[in-house]
Amino acid sequence: MKTLNEPSPLEIKEKKIYSQWGLTDEEYRMIEEDILGRMPNYTETGLFSVMWSEHCSYKNSKLILRKFPTSGSHVLQGPGEGAGIVDIGDGQAVVFKAESHNHPSAVEPYEGAATGVGGIIRDIFSMGARPIALLDSLRFGELDKPRTKYLVEEVVAGISGYGNCIGIPTVGGEVAFDACYEGNPLVNAMCIGLIDHKDIQKGQASGVGNSIMYVGAKTGRDGIHGATFASEEFNQEEDQQRSAVQVGDPFMEKLLLEACLELILKHADILIGIQDMGAAGLVSSSSEMASKAGAGLILTLDDVPQRESHMTPYEMMLSESQERMLLCVKAGSEEKVKELFKKYDLDAVTIGEVTDDGLYRLYHRGEEVANLPVDALAENAPVYVKASQEPARIKRFKQLEQFQPVIEDANQVLLDLLRQPTIASKRSIYEMYDSQVQTNTVVTPGSDAAVLRIRGTKKAIAVTTDCNARYIYLNPEIGGQIAVAEAARNIVASGGQPLAITDCLNYGSPDKPEVFWELEKSANGIAKACEMFATPIISGNVSLYNETDGQAIYPTPMIGMVGLIEDSQHITTQSFKAVGELIYLLGETYDDFNGSELQKMQLGKIEGDLAHFDLLTEKQNQESLLTAIKTGMVTSAHDCSEGGLAVALAEAAFGKQLGLSVTVPLTTAQLFSETQSRFILTIHSDVQEKFEEMFGKNMKQIGQVMPNNEINIQATDGKIHLDVSTAKKSWEEAIECLMK
Repeated sequence: MKTLNEPSPLEIKEKKIYSQWGLTDEEYRMIEEDILGRMPNYTETGLFSVMWSEHCSYKNSKLILRKFPTSGSHVLQGPGEGAGIVDIGDGQAVVFKAESHNHPSAVEPYEGAATGVGGIIRDIFSMGARPIALLDSLRFGELDKPRTKYLVEEVVAGISGYGNCIGIPTVGGEVAFDACYEGNPLVNAMCIGLIDHKDIQKGQASGVGNSIMYVGAKTGRDGIHGATFASEEFNQEEDQQRSAVQVGDPFMEKLLLEACLELILKHADILIGIQDMGAAGLVSSSSEMASKAGAGLILTLDDVPQRESHMTPYEMMLSESQERMLLCVKAGSEEKVKELFKKYDLDAVTIGEVTDDGLYRLYHRGEEVANLPVDALAENAPVYVKASQEPARIKRFKQLEQFQPVIEDANQVLLDLLRQPTIASKRSIYEMYDSQVQTNTVVTPGSDAAVLRIRGTKKAIAVTTDCNARYIYLNPEIGGQIAVAEAARNIVASGGQPLAITDCLNYGSPDKPEVFWELEKSANGIAKACEMFATPIISGNVSLYNETDGQAIYPTPMIGMVGLIEDSQHITTQSFKAVGELIYLLGETYDDFNGSELQKMQLGKIEGDLAHFDLLTEKQNQESLLTAIKTGMVTSAHDCSEGGLAVALAEAAFGKQLGLSVTVPLTTAQLFSETQSRFILTIHSDVQEKFEEMFGKNMKQIGQVMPNNEINIQATDGKIHLDVSTAKKSWEEAIECLMK
């Protein structure tokens, strides 16, 4: 059972080698005494270490995730499979999921980002869906550091390199910059697919004697312990684990995608289950497939296609080489599968079979190298209730007065805000992505949400990724509610009804009571908002230990949301369309400067508590806007977020370079307040009477779209008067200038 040079079971125990792989003394004791009744060998210890990592087992976050609503009348598949699925009518469904690839992207930004995209695409087509779009959510440090500029360049190149090559459009996303992400950038990727109900697949291995087949690329030594690596903090002093980062090949993935979809669509009678070999590679996909079906497995590792010589069972099982899938097929149909994959120049090899004994047994060179209960790996990892404690900063923030900005020159403040990297145009980033391939993209990057047509129907889907982590840092519970609300605002402003959510919960170390408290409280907020908007969380992942040298990132629970636009005529974008349109404001404005872009700009930091957010008001304002859009009277809509009303008005003017004249009963400071639940929208002047009859209670006319290429905003104590071209130049060139 022992391969040359591998430590013996006794050495593993006495030298505590298991602790280098992330297992605690108590976890090792459980494996030895409670599960196996003997010391695990090298391979078995390795299997447990990756399957019991946070990345695979959610052992520190499982109890938190149970707070989330996960079902609804339109949910066809909630958490637990490769991706979630929601019904969009007419026998069709949308499949979607988001995943984080943070640690690999910090170490090898190009490959880390590229393989993050590759992995999420496989999750979608493993469900039987054709991937139709990608989005991302990125966080970096400040752009005044050479390392940050390098990370931005490489991550963007990795995302575009993979997505563009495989022919899936990257249609939207978000990018934000804060010093806390300097050593630990966040790279979250989301993929959306389309499927007919009848083609939905599950990742299960059932039926005694049925074959387990390995398809796709050969296995190498890349990505070994990738799941463990994703469940540890960084230390800048240590040699970074480059070997834990996988290397992707989008051309191979394209072949694998087409081969798998052909198998699913044309040979459903022989396919029992299919799953991506993602985090923890062959061990996670095979043990999870067997466990879900209540079955056992025997795998013969000599048959695993290998691209490097003398690979050990440990290396083969833990490798996270990309572009690989695991199938369970009916016994006797193996040749048919081989022929199909041969057409695409891909390996398809039988490496094992399903048993009914619940055991997970691995053989190599005629010897049994692992024998353990399959559920021990896939289901029965320990679940921890972590200590939770309110951080000292929260008490301090609650005692602070609302920050009051000093506005000496409102024109200059608006120009400066438009240059802030988090607000500035991301064109230089998204121009790297092909957003039009497949020709389904109706609204490309740059509006509140991306919109994709559903061919052969009147329907479209709106998709977005969102999260203002600063708010969550100040008040996790309200900040969590706002993250969901803002994603929903983006969908509604595009003409869509929010349907469901995928998330990436990015936090620091759960072993720190303050970080666990942030996770707990923000999850409460997210759950409450999901219930209010009837948007269950149907897929996602948790990424903890996002720390460098003990310094945690802001708590950043990214919300990826999908909405349904029932009629493509309702598709709405943020740009003003024509001179003479009337501009309306929906929602009240207060002094909300804590956590705002303006506070960060003037103070150099954020602090204080959040006020004036009410979920019911948010829901009512969203419903009001969506009803208005469906009347056909609304010509543009845009939510007010970072930078407040003045920034939202400027962004709406930039699209077609139109002017605006607005008068509001607000102070100049309040023009930059970030009060939530607000939209600006425009209508044709000839429907004003009818519109105000229907919506006048909620929406107040504040101005008009003008032909003069000027931004004119009159407040109670001053005004903004700027040339649209000047403001747009500041906004469009900011990131490029900083990158240079």
